[in-house]
Amino acid sequence: MLVQQILKSKPDLGVISVTPDATVAEATNLLSNKRIGTVVVSKDGASLDGILSERDIVRELGKRGVGVMTETVSGMMTSKLVTCTPQDSADRVLEMMTTGRFRHMPVLEDDKMIGLISIGDVVKARLAELSMEKDALEGMIMGH
Repeated sequence: MLVQQILKSKPDLGVISVTPDATVAEATNLLSNKRIGTVVVSKDGASLDGILSERDIVRELGKRGVGVMTETVSGMMTSKLVTCTPQDSADRVLEMMTTGRFRHMPVLEDDKMIGLISIGDVVKARLAELSMEKDALEGMIMGH
């Protein structure tokens, strides 16, 4: 299964983003209100400057306390991102996420971000694919 198929199966909510100068509290409110685990950081809503996850926020809260909530997102975001393309396979994306120990990956096409997939999206798609393969094999065995 390819990333483009995974993107098509997701509801089209667009890519949720904040600007680098937004506060961590603002980003946290957005994550909570939208019930998402990651927000993209973008100066203009189209470029990809970084990504900020719940894990990033919790890690810094644990280290430095609630004062981090008034800081800007740019100081806490991950700026060295691993990305994929719509033509990448689900298996390749799972491998990159597992190796890199992250759960969200921006999808780029022609250097423009067209979506964001989570490890949950990829696992769900892979399980559906395995179920179809199982059904096909059972059908062949039963002679259907």
